[in-house]
Amino acid sequence: MRIVYFLLDTLFFFLVAAALLRAWMNHLRVHMSAQPGRLAIAVTNWLVAPVRRVLPRSLAQSRVDWGSLMAALLLALAYGGIWMMLAMAQSPVSASPAALVLAIPVMAVKFLLRTLLQGLMVLLLAYAVLSWVQPHSPVLVTLDRLCAPILRPVRRVVPMVGGVDLSVLVLVILLQVGLMLLG
Repeated sequence: MRIVYFLLDTLFFFLVAAALLRAWMNHLRVHMSAQPGRLAIAVTNWLVAPVRRVLPRSLAQSRVDWGSLMAALLLALAYGGIWMMLAMAQSPVSASPAALVLAIPVMAVKFLLRTLLQGLMVLLLAYAVLSWVQPHSPVLVTLDRLCAPILRPVRRVVPMVGGVDLSVLVLVILLQVGLMLLG
């Protein structure tokens, strides 16, 4: 069963992270024709497009991409439901049905937060590696636009040391601490 849980986690991490990335890119007005925008659209459009059609017009026209955020939430709820069904099939517990149903949104929120923190770590690590290995890469421009808003507050506090920006390292450590507190 550990393999099944691992595959479930991996699949839903990829889908939820893509939906969250799509929402973040749309919020920052990053052109979606560049990578990783094309990947995010290809992976999530099957769910985001129908969700956007049912959203009220006022939400659909706001700066926040509610369609992508709602898709991420729906995927996280599906993850929680599938996880709970697998757990119940493996070893039934004598909890009340209401408690089991309430556990699904709690798992979904926890999964969303974990995916957000891990996704930010992946973006930051890709940004750091590319800035050292391929500083003139077109993808680095997109990653810089995605990471700059979350790095800006850290850069105000953490000075450059010997011409090296340590803000990415500090933020990755803080995200790791957040994951430890969450888990």
